[in-house]
Amino acid sequence: MTRSELPLHRRTITVSAYREGDDEISVEAELLDDRPWAEPSAAVIHSMVLAVRVRLADMVIVAAGADMRGFPHAECPLITPVFDGLVGLSVAAGYNRAIQERFRGVSGCSHLYELARVLGPAVVQAGISANAGLRMAGRPSHDPRATAGVLNSCHIWAPDGVGLRKLDAGWRPGTGPRPVPELRIFEMSSQDPEPEAGRADSSGGSVTP
Repeated sequence: MTRSELPLHRRTITVSAYREGDDEISVEAELLDDRPWAEPSAAVIHSMVLAVRVRLADMVIVAAGADMRGFPHAECPLITPVFDGLVGLSVAAGYNRAIQERFRGVSGCSHLYELARVLGPAVVQAGISANAGLRMAGRPSHDPRATAGVLNSCHIWAPDGVGLRKLDAGWRPGTGPRPVPELRIFEMSSQDPEPEAGRADSSGGSVTP
């Protein structure tokens, strides 16, 4: 198989999260579609941004905004106010179904919908990171549910998966090495009455998938 030196098409999605005090985070997702082989004036097909602000206590979106910086049709930006409808949605439960109902297909923009879809798990992970940072600084963290946003997200977090079984055996997220050791290590530790050096502490926390 042969291929040309330059890609026909390139899509880049970038997500960045920021702390907004101790109680909120902001997360911004940007999508860029470009044709590297085209003239500069015609190279960018889509350049779009979707940003949300999220309350850590319950992982509910409290502010949202969409921006189109590069688009194919003059009318494209008319749809951006629709994505204000992200406000009030929880990213911890029912998020994917809600955005499908509100923004998919002719009700929205396929590219901004893609960013909304990407934002869900990115916000969950950013919330986990924010809470971990608060705990490390000795400040109260916001952990509405230990498994918020990750239960049923992959084979680790199946209802009978090793993630929940590790929690039951005493694992405390945010402690210990990466990757998290095998389940048997925690099961052995939970049966040992004597604490071991480096053993996970008993502090609470949210889950990193």
